Amino acid sequence: MNRQEFEHVIKAAATVVKDELVVIGSQAVLAEYPDAPAALLMSAEVDLYPLNNPDRAIEIDGALGDGSRFHETYEYYAHGVGPETAVAPAGWEGRLVRLELPAIRRKDSTVVAWCLEVHDLVLAKLAAGRSHDFEFAVGAIRAGLVDPEQLHLGVDLMPESHRELTRERLRTVLARV
Repeated sequence: MNRQEFEHVIKAAATVVKDELVVIGSQAVLAEYPDAPAALLMSAEVDLYPLNNPDRAIEIDGALGDGSRFHETYEYYAHGVGPETAVAPAGWEGRLVRLELPAIRRKDSTVVAWCLEVHDLVLAKLAAGRSHDFEFAVGAIRAGLVDPEQLHLGVDLMPESHRELTRERLRTVLARV
């Protein structure tokens, strides 16, 4: 997925729910790094939820989700999730990156998306621990998008249930880089 496709999904999702959005999946990297390395942009989905009414994420899934007409037409899609989906360092909500986009229709207001900051994103990926999450973390570090020292500091802010495992996974990933 590229930045233009990312913006398209966000604008379409905002049209469905008429709300600001929170983007917590890997494609959130595009908010800070519009030209992020291709290795970080392998996902065809944007994980997001409506800021003020997260329960409406199901409407996004129905209209723009996996297997929807939107997905069939564009080959990328929105995945409606909830705030609990992200296992990220404490305070991540305060570090979200604001992305303001023009609406699809002129009569609509500006679209606002709040995207997971890249250090928080990498730590959330390490907490999730799937093979593609490790590859994302390695790619972000190799590309210089994150500071390893900041990642070490961020581990201390992870939920206690994930802290040591995330610390161990960070060590493993840094050894690969």
